[in-house]
Amino acid sequence: MTQDCLFCKIAAGELPAHKLYEDDHILAFLDLHPIRQGHALVIPKAHHVWFEDLPEELATRITSCAQDLARAMKQLYRVERVSLFYTGIHVPHAHAHVVPMHHVHDVTSQAYFHDGPDGYSVPPQPAPEQLAETARVLGKAAGFNRV
Repeated sequence: MTQDCLFCKIAAGELPAHKLYEDDHILAFLDLHPIRQGHALVIPKAHHVWFEDLPEELATRITSCAQDLARAMKQLYRVERVSLFYTGIHVPHAHAHVVPMHHVHDVTSQAYFHDGPDGYSVPPQPAPEQLAETARVLGKAAGFNRV
């Protein structure tokens, strides 16, 4: 754990999160500024800055969890595609985004062109009650025991 890492603090239970899944190695929770409803993050509990530095077994565990979430998202949100990507731009802790895609530009820079090449608009944050309900419904649909 790194003391100033936001995701390490969430993994340690020092900061709240709308959890979807948790085991000894990974944690899945809702993004506070979702691209679309259900936008989830899957993180390793151990601090790894870059996704390419993740041990293969840990990367596989993250991907398997993301697949379970994607299957649930397809049913819940009636989408054909769910995107899985790692960015690590805003929080230097490897994390996978799992996003139900309602539009082809949901996870591309096309949606943010109006900000210019160095700009970025933070998506709005839903109310805590809405995040809690989304976490409950999506976690249940993915077959996760409530954490």
